[in-house]
Amino acid sequence: MKILVVGGAGYVGSALVPVLVERGYDVTVADQLWFGNHLPGGLPVVEKDVFDMAEADLEGFEKVVFMAGLSNDPMAEFSPSLNFISNAASPAYLGYIARKVGIRRFVFSGSCSVYGYTENQLYDETSPTISNFPYGVSKLMGEQSLISMSTPSFSVISLRKGTISGYSPRMRLDLIVNTMFKTAVEKSEITINNPAIWRPILSIQDTIGAYLNALEAGPGVSGVFNVASGNYTVGDVAERVKRRLEPRLGREIRLNILHRQDYRNYRVSTEKAVQVLGFRPDHDIEAIVDDLYAHLDRFRDFANPNYYNIEVFKKLQSVGR
Repeated sequence: MKILVVGGAGYVGSALVPVLVERGYDVTVADQLWFGNHLPGGLPVVEKDVFDMAEADLEGFEKVVFMAGLSNDPMAEFSPSLNFISNAASPAYLGYIARKVGIRRFVFSGSCSVYGYTENQLYDETSPTISNFPYGVSKLMGEQSLISMSTPSFSVISLRKGTISGYSPRMRLDLIVNTMFKTAVEKSEITINNPAIWRPILSIQDTIGAYLNALEAGPGVSGVFNVASGNYTVGDVAERVKRRLEPRLGREIRLNILHRQDYRNYRVSTEKAVQVLGFRPDHDIEAIVDDLYAHLDRFRDFANPNYYNIEVFKKLQSVGR
C-alpha cells in the first residue's frame, strides 16, 4: 500500500515513517525540510510546499497522512498569518485534491489545543472547542474543513493529539516533558509556570500507535479522535520527571514554581479512540523519561537551535523562506 506522509521529516514523522516502512508500507515523504532530513536513507522525499502540490503528486497513493504546518503556540503567535495559512488553508487544499484523485483515507494531525480552557471537566470529541489562541483556532479550522469533505469513499480521521514528548531522530526540546528533562539534566532544576494546569500528554511511541490505528482502521471509519497517554497537571509532570531522574543523575533536582496564569487548561477522554480505533496507550511520564535518558547522547547539545522550532522558524523567516 502506498502512503504519502506530508510533513513527514518533522519530529513525529521522523519516528513514524521508519515504523511504516518496517510494516511493509510503500512510503513517500513530502516536506520542505525546514528541520533537515533525519529519515532512513533511500526513502523517497519530495521537497515541495503543500500549495505547490497538484493532483499528479497524489496519484497512485491510497492514503495520506498530513503532518505539515506550524506545530506549536510560539510559532503561531510569532506569525499568526502564516499559522492560519499553514494549519487551516493547506490541509483543506490538499484534502480537496486528495479526494479528487481518489485517495481512500486522509489522516490529519489535529490537536487537543482546540479545547482551550476548561474547568474541572473531562472533554470528549463532542465537547465545546473554545480556544482563543491562533494555534488552536487554526487547527480546528483545518480539521473542520477536512471533516466536511468526508464521504463513504473518502475517509477523514483527525487525531486530536495531546502534547507529544519523547525521543525522535528530529529532536525537539520545546515540549513539556522534553523541556523539563533538559533543564533537569543541564541545571538540576525544573521550572513550572503553573502547577495546577492540566495537560493531556502523549508519548511519541503512543503517537505512532495512534497513527497506525488510524491508517489501518476499517474503511467506514471517519471522524475526530482524542489521543493521549494520560492527563496530568503540570506540577505532577514535574514531580514525576524529578523522581525518575534523580537516581540516574545522582543529584537533587529543584522545582522552581512561578504560579503564573495560564489560559490553556484541559483534560480529554480517549474512550472513543480506544473503542473505535483500538488505541491502547501504554507509556506514562516515567516511560517518556526513560526513553529520553536512553537516547541522551544523541541530543546532549542542548544549545543546538535545531531542537527548538521557534528558533528554526525565526531563522527561516530572516532569510525569506
